[in-house]
Amino acid sequence: MTTATSPATTVAHGVFHIDRTYPASPQRVFRAFADPAAKAQWFAGAAGRWELLERVMDFRVGGREILAGKWANGTQTRFEAVYHDIIPDERIIYSYDMFMNSRKLSVSLATIEISAEPAGGTLLRVSEQGAFLDGFDDAGSREHGTGLLLDSLGASLLA
Repeated sequence: MTTATSPATTVAHGVFHIDRTYPASPQRVFRAFADPAAKAQWFAGAAGRWELLERVMDFRVGGREILAGKWANGTQTRFEAVYHDIIPDERIIYSYDMFMNSRKLSVSLATIEISAEPAGGTLLRVSEQGAFLDGFDDAGSREHGTGLLLDSLGASLLA
């Protein structure tokens, strides 16, 4: 029940798909998601504008991942994930909650598909379904942010 002084509870749904091709083997791309040190190289806020507060990674079905940080303007963000399905070198499925300053913004289901390209390299397909909560209007920012992370992943694979 909402009152005149409490915000309405709403849910806005969003879906997106992003494909990237990387000049690396499927095993190496999978490792970038599965190995905590490899993932830390690309899965974080912008260098110099974001401070790491917490990183936990238990990469297994039923395992959890947490990434929390603080932006230069003082805003804190938190990613809390649970892994539901893992097929080495092929697929990762997880759900996650996103928070900003302790306010839950969204609940999402993400699927990562990894496959060898016939001419070499790897095709990575990210599909995400999000439920954006209580007035948080994503307006494509999650897709944009995921794209930036996948660009960082690509750069880490070249290093």
